[in-house]
Amino acid sequence: MSSSGKAAVTGIGLISPLGKGVAENFKGVVAGKSGIALHDDRSGAPECLKYFGKVEGLDKLEGVPSNVAGQTRFLNRGSMLGFEAAKEAICCSGLELSGVPRERRSLFIASGDFTTLGYDFMHPALSEVTRQSTENIDLCALNKATLNRVNPFFLLESINNNLFSFLSASFEFMGPNTSLASLSPLGGNALELACGRILSGEADAALAVGCGSWVNEIPMYELDGLGILSKCKRGPESFRPLDRGRDGFIPGEGGAAILVEDAESARKRGAPILALINGFGNCIEFPPGKGLSVPELISKRCIESALEEGSFEPGDLAFICPHGSGTRKGDRSELQSIAEVLGKSRGSVPVCALKPYTGHMGAASDLAEVIIGIKALSKGLVPGTLNFARVEPGFEELKISASTQQATGMSFISVSYGIFGQSSSVLVQTL
Repeated sequence: MSSSGKAAVTGIGLISPLGKGVAENFKGVVAGKSGIALHDDRSGAPECLKYFGKVEGLDKLEGVPSNVAGQTRFLNRGSMLGFEAAKEAICCSGLELSGVPRERRSLFIASGDFTTLGYDFMHPALSEVTRQSTENIDLCALNKATLNRVNPFFLLESINNNLFSFLSASFEFMGPNTSLASLSPLGGNALELACGRILSGEADAALAVGCGSWVNEIPMYELDGLGILSKCKRGPESFRPLDRGRDGFIPGEGGAAILVEDAESARKRGAPILALINGFGNCIEFPPGKGLSVPELISKRCIESALEEGSFEPGDLAFICPHGSGTRKGDRSELQSIAEVLGKSRGSVPVCALKPYTGHMGAASDLAEVIIGIKALSKGLVPGTLNFARVEPGFEELKISASTQQATGMSFISVSYGIFGQSSSVLVQTL
């Protein structure tokens, strides 16, 4: 099947610490609500490791096809979140999957899940053999206890494509596909792959899913050791990207999904076209020196690439949504990138960072921010940057959106970057 040359968003799904479903999440953003909270059940942990964004009320999955229901016990936390988002996106699109050949349903999953890091699965066995003493452990007893007390499927829970086969089987996505496993900006990469299959005519429907859980104690300790977590001295309000008082981010968990189709085909079937994807930018910038230094202009080229692909001028944008991790160097590099891209338009195009609403959800944040951006522009709004008060010196000309405001224009760019200089941007147009 040939393509009309435009990939249309017809379905969106989102679950985050703000709530279950796109509507509930968007309502929380407009209300200036945060899903980040204090979890004081971590006795002995530093205060900063007690604040994170956790999804409540997801003990088991609903609406799982009977033929794969038995496999739900193999899913890790991030995969459950990704499934919920995918289910909503498919339902939102109104697409009858039975009318789409299975080999023309495309699936791309971005997973950055840290749920099963650690050795807690070994705790029952270790407790049994160390009950009397932690010295001179009887290895034969440990082996027997492990066989009897450890879940034999722990390995399945820890693999990065944990969701892939389950979601493929659930909705019979058997067309071009892959599973990406890393950190940001994976969600944008998955969406680009999905749109590519639509534009090449290889698929009639393509689903991009981002999922992850970063609230396990071990990754939080590691992130804190890297110096990129907030010390949470102001509680949940400590996550303040773009603000001169920022000191790092607060983790979260969630799932986000976007279903795309060929725009002309979607119109013919009467689909609700929520947005068009007009361009992508993917670049790598080499950081100076060693360690986790951030390149001076981390996202400038990737934003310019997306604008060029979509034939847009910077001043055409209703807003720019940066990665906004809240780190000192990262945000400064983003602000400098945006200032140089906007040029004379830097005082008229709002900039908003959305992660403080949910916490940094890893691979889910990229797509979640695209989804919230689509919802906001469909209502003629620019989302606010939660907890923002004052920008650092040198960037006063930028128009940081501190609270929800009226939008001018129908397009926005969402940007994400990762460790060691990888960056991605998505140019989106609402209708």
